[in-house]
Amino acid sequence: MGEEILRMENITKIYPNGVMANKDVTLSVQKGEIHALMGENGAGKSTLMKILFGFESKDSGEIYFEGKKLETSSPAETIKQGIGMVHQHFMLVDSLKVYENIVLGMEPRKGPFTDGKKASQMVADMAKKYNLNVDPEAKVGTLSVGLKQKVEILKVLARGAKLLILDEPTAVLTPQETEELFEQLLLLKQHGHTIIFISHKIKEVRQICDNITVLRGGRTIGSMPVEGSTEEEISRFMVGRDVVLNVQKSAPAFGDKLLEIQHLNYWNDERRQKLKDVSFDLRRGQILGVAGVEGNGQNELAECIFGLKKPSSGKVLLNGKDLSPLGIKDIRASGVSYIPEDRISTGVAGSLSIWENLMSDRIDKPEFRRGGLLNLRQIREKCAKLIDAFTILCRNGDQAVSMLSGGNMQKVVVAREFSADPDLLIANQPTRGIDVGANEFIWKKLVALRDQGRGILLISADLNEVLELSDSILVMCDGEVAAYFPDSKAVTERELGLYMLGVKKQTAEERGALCEAAQ
Repeated sequence: MGEEILRMENITKIYPNGVMANKDVTLSVQKGEIHALMGENGAGKSTLMKILFGFESKDSGEIYFEGKKLETSSPAETIKQGIGMVHQHFMLVDSLKVYENIVLGMEPRKGPFTDGKKASQMVADMAKKYNLNVDPEAKVGTLSVGLKQKVEILKVLARGAKLLILDEPTAVLTPQETEELFEQLLLLKQHGHTIIFISHKIKEVRQICDNITVLRGGRTIGSMPVEGSTEEEISRFMVGRDVVLNVQKSAPAFGDKLLEIQHLNYWNDERRQKLKDVSFDLRRGQILGVAGVEGNGQNELAECIFGLKKPSSGKVLLNGKDLSPLGIKDIRASGVSYIPEDRISTGVAGSLSIWENLMSDRIDKPEFRRGGLLNLRQIREKCAKLIDAFTILCRNGDQAVSMLSGGNMQKVVVAREFSADPDLLIANQPTRGIDVGANEFIWKKLVALRDQGRGILLISADLNEVLELSDSILVMCDGEVAAYFPDSKAVTERELGLYMLGVKKQTAEERGALCEAAQ
């Protein structure tokens, strides 16, 4: 055993609504290690790290950092103690330069003014030391997601962080960017820094981490060394049972053409073109995966198909019918369901009950009405069946959705959209931020829907998910179709990354030839 840098003892946190997020949690981290914090969504990982970083107060327990009792009431105080946190959603000012973001609040002075030259050089020196190559003079708004993450890491290092908390750091990175990040994290480790690595990606944890601590149901299940452990052992440790880590599915049997996207273009309110002449087909019994670095048009594509955005030009045909001029209600009635990218802002109404969320798209159907009024008995019976079928962990259907864990909230969305009996399901990041157990459940449901002859458009930032689930793969880069692979088994994760980054691109003729060969 090495020298302990952090110890959290018997941490308990109960929210005012009665939810116990942490119960007697203990975490021990050794100096100079990369320590994985894992567990199902709702297991208490985020709350524990928020307590450590000063975002949340604890109800009981003690925290010791470098052998001294740590009492912090704000992130600013925690940073002064030598603990920094890189959030999944970056906290950067896009209009400022890289060095301005990094030295914000601690700017070197030249008389009454900020010494920009000195600040820029300071950042350049630090970037070189840690191999976090980023231009100090670049505007943050022009940077890729991977470069923005480097800026966030430099920002906490500039404030003297000895312990870095990284929250799902690879969630939006390509394989190449992930490899580069791991090299940089190992270099930080060599320089004596300690890293807490929050992740649900078991392969990555085994690649980069020294030890693992698992939380389940707000409690510490235990810790284990990474060396010598298998993926199956780690997932069983997390979930408490055996989990299938690979998709079990039969060979695809494509049917008739279901969805046709014809020369789709979309300009947003800032007159930036987010979709550029996008065309492709999706057949019945097919899962078509859409891969791409976030922000390259995938979300706009999904929203244009579902009617949340109106295409600037082009057509969206379902069974030969143009959906482009229709509203969301009519598009749903045409046989389209949608699992949105952000379950909290667009997937559920948090203040409403589970049954209200599950039935929101069908509340006006005759089967749920009686004499013009809601047939609450019929609604509650249907809701109870969905809760059971989709294993939503809750007290009952009257519970507010906001009281559920992220994984169970996602199951509410999935239950509603699957039970609508769609011809086409648009699944936009269907397993984002959920645990390996819920992930396995949703994968099985998607494959079952595909085997019923439905079409699925799968949009995911998780390349393992795209490769495991998809029958065919489309790659988007800068709003365009960069590549199409009729057989998902014919492409590797690394090769997909090259197309996602724009290093490689198929011509329209190459894509056309591949489509014809697949017919």
